[in-house]
Amino acid sequence: MSAASPAFKELTGSAAAVLEQLGSVILGKELQIRLCFACLLARGSLLIEDIPGVGKTTLAHALARSLGLSFQRIQFTSDLLPSDVLGVSIFDRESGKFHFQHGPIFAQLVLADEINRASPKAQSALLEAMEEHQVTLDGTSMPLPEPFFVIATQNPQDQVGTFPLPESQLDRFLMRVHLGYPSPAAERELLSGVDRRELVAGLPTVCDAARLRALQERAQAVHVAPALLDYVQALVAHSRQQPGSGPGLSPRAAIGLLRAARAWALLAGRDAVTPEHVQAVLPAVAEHRVRRPDGAPAPVAQWIEAVTIP
Repeated sequence: MSAASPAFKELTGSAAAVLEQLGSVILGKELQIRLCFACLLARGSLLIEDIPGVGKTTLAHALARSLGLSFQRIQFTSDLLPSDVLGVSIFDRESGKFHFQHGPIFAQLVLADEINRASPKAQSALLEAMEEHQVTLDGTSMPLPEPFFVIATQNPQDQVGTFPLPESQLDRFLMRVHLGYPSPAAERELLSGVDRRELVAGLPTVCDAARLRALQERAQAVHVAPALLDYVQALVAHSRQQPGSGPGLSPRAAIGLLRAARAWALLAGRDAVTPEHVQAVLPAVAEHRVRRPDGAPAPVAQWIEAVTIP
């Protein structure tokens, strides 16, 4: 399917409709919205780190409504148990058997709200679901609905009652984004316009689950030339050679970077990945994985300048 074919244009047109609708709800955040949708097309999981009240939950709701996906929100708290996320087997006296009560993880889009307010044990309940799109309980593996997408929100580490996410869990998130404060013009429109909750509740489905699956499959079929693979490998190798920045990007991160770049190319209406597509998604893929000793994010802009494009 080439970029000039009607089927390709129809798919990218559906993606553009989703981005346009999300942009009418989350104002002035086109880059973050595009990264979020690219993460979904790449079949990854998304971490949104920001202060409360900037639209993280609204974005998740709007995405689920726009795509017609089943939605569950899990409020992570210090007393949350893994069974509150995954579900629990309940004994039925009449039948003399245990019946599994599905937890909120069994939805197509799951919002793990304020994930770093829960204990590490509760946080770990998401790991298998995020990586394998299944959960295993009592020795039985159960597939999760498809498409499956986790959006986790995280409060800044300096806020009261937060537990830092371990590196192993951070690596499970394909991307991390920050929404930040709106621009003055966008904030003025928020103050004088329709309430966001009412607006989200009335959003129509502009791209159903079947078409989303087609977009995900097409994203992974976007062409990657050998020279582009050389560029990705050079970026990854450079990240591992930086003093004071830890071990650098893992092979899982390298694979994720390529998947994200493919999705970004598709959203740009291209049927082949270019270095510019890799550069566009690299900060969201790398900054939460590679950090300096002082906690500062990886200097991704310096990596891009230092690595020569083939």
